[in-house]
Amino acid sequence: MIVQNKLKIFNDPIYGFITIPNSLIFDLIEHKYFQRLRRISQMGMSYLVYPGAHHTRFHHALGCMHLMQKTVNVLRFKGVSISEDEEQALYIAILLHDIGHGPFSHAMEHSIVNGVSHEQISLLFMEQLNKEFNLSLTLAIQIFKGDYPRKFLCELISGQLDMDRADYLKRDSFYTGVAEGNINSQRLIAMLNVVDNGLVVEEKGIYSIEKFLMARRLMYWQVYLHKTSVAAEQLLIRVLKRAKELSGQGVVLQASKALQFFLTHEINLKNFNSETLNTFAKLDDYDIVSAMKEWQYHEDFVLRNLCEMLINRDLLKVKLKNKEIKPEKLQDHILKLKDKYDITEKEASYFVFTGEISNQAYQTKNQQINILYKNGKVQDIIKATDQLNLKALSKTVTKYYICYPKEKL
Repeated sequence: MIVQNKLKIFNDPIYGFITIPNSLIFDLIEHKYFQRLRRISQMGMSYLVYPGAHHTRFHHALGCMHLMQKTVNVLRFKGVSISEDEEQALYIAILLHDIGHGPFSHAMEHSIVNGVSHEQISLLFMEQLNKEFNLSLTLAIQIFKGDYPRKFLCELISGQLDMDRADYLKRDSFYTGVAEGNINSQRLIAMLNVVDNGLVVEEKGIYSIEKFLMARRLMYWQVYLHKTSVAAEQLLIRVLKRAKELSGQGVVLQASKALQFFLTHEINLKNFNSETLNTFAKLDDYDIVSAMKEWQYHEDFVLRNLCEMLINRDLLKVKLKNKEIKPEKLQDHILKLKDKYDITEKEASYFVFTGEISNQAYQTKNQQINILYKNGKVQDIIKATDQLNLKALSKTVTKYYICYPKEKL
């Protein structure tokens, strides 16, 4: 019998070598549910703006696990007790935290799956894997859901200073070439500690936190909420919505079996059973791209043009405003398009639409970032810092956009 070496090493462009801590983690990484993340882009349609942004959720999940290993070592060194079971659960929870993402990361949630978030699908995947791995994911699921009594462990998975943010800011900054997002995640981790069951940052790490919050703000405006990325993602959502609408009218569209299933079925959280989950696990970016390559020649005016725009990167015109877009301005663009191409108002609204984007770098309500002073005092970062900008970062800034076609479709 051939014995497989399960303690392998990944070479990561950000951190260098990433080690797999044990055979259970190896088996989870090898599982088809997790391998699918190699075919899910981390940043959706952002590659249309930043050509280097082709990294995947697979890269990101491994990076998060690597940072979690560093964090466990740092906290144990500082006298925080973390059992072997808790350590294992942390690695599993952070490794699988994004496993429920659909093609191009967020587009599915707003188009062909009805009100089911990627976090809910991640949980369904984890529960399915728990059955397959003899309930060895039970504690990880508890921490992932935030139900575990040791609050700081849950904060490491989902909080203001979780390993998810510590990795994606640095990774996305690297692959997009946007230097403003390049945080020092190693330094942040080295400054972590635990007080009263909550995560804190030691006083000497205060400037690293300031840099982290500023990087988060800049990355959102410059990258994640870049107007062209937003417009491209909205187009993709509309492609899938139109495809689902046509399928509902009995039009047969060329698509993979997995995509066909979601186009022809109304899927919500109540009927998201194990069969649906297995079909979802077969769906990735490639299904959507190959479908759009076919649909760009479809006779339907809306579907054809939307797909052509994305395939050839001939996108809509986008304008950002500080005030809400006036309805008459929107209506004006819709009527122009309707008359020009002799289409219905509903069809025209696929190409002309408004929306809003908002950015809040630091949330004061849910989980604060607390600074630990040498005398044992704990204080919120906003009160602890001499950087006046941080208070402004806790306010939500909203911008409004309008998208409409350039001269000619």
